[in-house]
Amino acid sequence: MSKALGGIRGMLEAAAPVTAFTLTFVVLDEVRTAVFAGIGAAVVLLLVRILQKSNPQFVLNSLLGIAIAAFFALRSGDAEDAFLPGIMLNAAYGVGLTFSILVRWPAVGFIIGSVTGDPTAWRSDPGIVKLCSRLTWLLVLPCVLRVAVQYPIYIGAGDQSGLLGAAKIGMGWPLQVAALAAMAWLLARGRTPIERPRT
Repeated sequence: MSKALGGIRGMLEAAAPVTAFTLTFVVLDEVRTAVFAGIGAAVVLLLVRILQKSNPQFVLNSLLGIAIAAFFALRSGDAEDAFLPGIMLNAAYGVGLTFSILVRWPAVGFIIGSVTGDPTAWRSDPGIVKLCSRLTWLLVLPCVLRVAVQYPIYIGAGDQSGLLGAAKIGMGWPLQVAALAAMAWLLARGRTPIERPRT
């Protein structure tokens, strides 16, 4: 789970640009300066990764995220709009993952397929399909919670950027860790259905 999220360092790198953006705006009430602070934090972290010759994947993800957020904020001039892409992305993920469950092609099944070397063999076992559906629901839940909490804040009256920043950070990797932990617990129960070959 730690590796999937980039470890403690990866989690901090994901939160740093959002934190820099939010704190700068709350203190200075200036969108452009806050955008520069957020992008600047991501660039500094990327340069550190490059100098250390370590994997920059999580910093690049963070840089892309803050760049898209900056585009939305600068276009409208409202700091709250920096958080709109994240809300939209979580809504899209939630809908996509739910759709995959409803059509009985749960997204987690393809992860299993990538490990086993056959991307669709798991579909022949109803027990595995059911397990993959349960695991995929655990990925849907954080997306739904983020949208359910953050969107009402986003459309609320007045400047909500500080509250949105806190919600985004608090509901980022902590919720993802919780979802992955629940998935690990479900798998660790030792009830994974595996179809036995007939003799």
